[in-house]
Amino acid sequence: MNKLKHILFEYFENFAYFYRYLGYKIFISVGLSILVGVLDGFGLAMFLPLLQMIDSTSGTVDAEQMGNLSFLIEGLQASGIALTLQTVLFVMLTFFSLKGVVKFFEGYYKVILQQRFIRQIRFSNIDLLSGYRFSDFVNSDSGKIQNTFSGEVDRVNQAYQAYFKAYQYGVMVLVYMTFALLANAQFAIFVAIGGVLTNFVFNFFYKKSKLLSKKFTTQAHSFQGLLIQMVANFKYLKSSGLIYQFGTKLKNSIGRIELIQRRLGTLAAALAAIREPIVLLVVVVVILVQVNLLGQDLGLIIMSLLFFYRALNYLMSVQNYWNTFLGVSGSLDNMTEFTEELARHQEKQGEKVFGRLEQELEIRNLNFSYDSTQVLKDVSLKIRRKETVALVGESGSGKTTLMNVLSGLLQVERGTYLIDGVEIQTYDVQSFQRRIGYITQEPVIFNDTIFNNITFWDEPTEDNLARFHRALKMASIYDFVMSLPEKEHAPLGNNGIMVSGGQKQRLSIARELYKEVDLLLMDEATSALDSETEKSIQENIDQLRGQYTIIIIAHRLSTVKNADKIIYLKNGEIENAGSFNDLKESSNRFKRMIEMNNL
Repeated sequence: MNKLKHILFEYFENFAYFYRYLGYKIFISVGLSILVGVLDGFGLAMFLPLLQMIDSTSGTVDAEQMGNLSFLIEGLQASGIALTLQTVLFVMLTFFSLKGVVKFFEGYYKVILQQRFIRQIRFSNIDLLSGYRFSDFVNSDSGKIQNTFSGEVDRVNQAYQAYFKAYQYGVMVLVYMTFALLANAQFAIFVAIGGVLTNFVFNFFYKKSKLLSKKFTTQAHSFQGLLIQMVANFKYLKSSGLIYQFGTKLKNSIGRIELIQRRLGTLAAALAAIREPIVLLVVVVVILVQVNLLGQDLGLIIMSLLFFYRALNYLMSVQNYWNTFLGVSGSLDNMTEFTEELARHQEKQGEKVFGRLEQELEIRNLNFSYDSTQVLKDVSLKIRRKETVALVGESGSGKTTLMNVLSGLLQVERGTYLIDGVEIQTYDVQSFQRRIGYITQEPVIFNDTIFNNITFWDEPTEDNLARFHRALKMASIYDFVMSLPEKEHAPLGNNGIMVSGGQKQRLSIARELYKEVDLLLMDEATSALDSETEKSIQENIDQLRGQYTIIIIAHRLSTVKNADKIIYLKNGEIENAGSFNDLKESSNRFKRMIEMNNL
């Protein structure tokens, strides 16, 4: 079995890709296709004794005229079945009826496999993206991710259908060619040789289609990337009058995609136009050679031609579906590359499940770099449970990086990060992050109702509703929500367009409090708000002091004035740490920040 897998992965790369998701079920599908072909071949073979009965005055059947297929007639005779017109028709009907039954199960099984294949790809990619390291995600191509998850999955589905249609029909070609060989080996071999020679013509189209498919995937990534940027920056583009100019970039990208699609369509049309004349030319030449030069019996040629005609139809379908497959094979290559890239950069998870923060967070001698640039240098600190700590410093001082390490987003490279005395690598980091409330400068609002935004689509049970109302009150947004006509069922619109900036921030705080977290991380949570709204939300934050472990990044020192401890970062190092008044006395830089903030 292992040897078979090695051969599949080494020499049948595309088949191996599908096998990786479907396993042995592929061979069941192939077996059903073979059975359909065999039953159809047996049914077709019964046409010859039927023709003999019509042409013969005695109505008898000569088994020898069927070549190597004579075993069918001999088997019926050995079973004591008289070869009358009725029995031959009944046997023929039986074979075609059995073929119909098997063909139904074959088609049904193919639908089941196709659904399973696409579901496993989607589920696998979602799981891999969920486990993707944050440090690698920030450097990734968002357009590629978007396109691969949407358009590329559909094209991979097309590739799957086309590949297995080509594979299935290829099996049928082999079955019918086998019957043709049994009926008239010489004729079948000559036609097969002609078919192989014509394949050189078709290979030109196949190579061009595969190349264009890869170009199409690259352009689709680019289009999705531009589209994401247009949606994300819509307000700026609209207000600055640049939106139509950016729209032109999108239109140009669409034009490039359409050009590639047009070339692919032209190749497909040309291939469809020349396929049948070329194959029929081969058949005509072979018949003329056999009858006029080799003196072959025309009856056996017709019998073999009957099978070959079936094979010819399937052969044309094979070439058509194979070209379709090559037209979308670039998406298959991209999906393989995308999946492998995600798999290479998965987070390493420990086995210990994190319960609750009992004592403290501690970092010892932490060093962290992005590429070759060192961002944090020999940082050591402790944050006690239910302590409020502020990280301050100039832009680029390492505040956000330090918070990303504390939240488990960035994995420790050099140094140690302990949670209640246990290294973070020991924990299942997701279980730790579920105890974190993360509030950013731009509040995360989903295009849904207030209730679903805060509860993250929990069921509206009595307990959940009580938690929901408690979170609203703690975030000082309860009165506003209850004043709305639809209350908690009110929609917030795209990116919370239905509410103000301050209300969005309070709603995002309520979501984190609903989760019943241990840590609240606030990354410039109020810097985008006006001073009055900032002051109001700051009062909310002050009310939460002592209930949670709070870590705050802020430029405005009014936000962190009441923190238990302020850590001043300079060029990735902790220059000073202490209370607001301690730093006011001991740090000249901090004193200048106070003056600039008019405190």
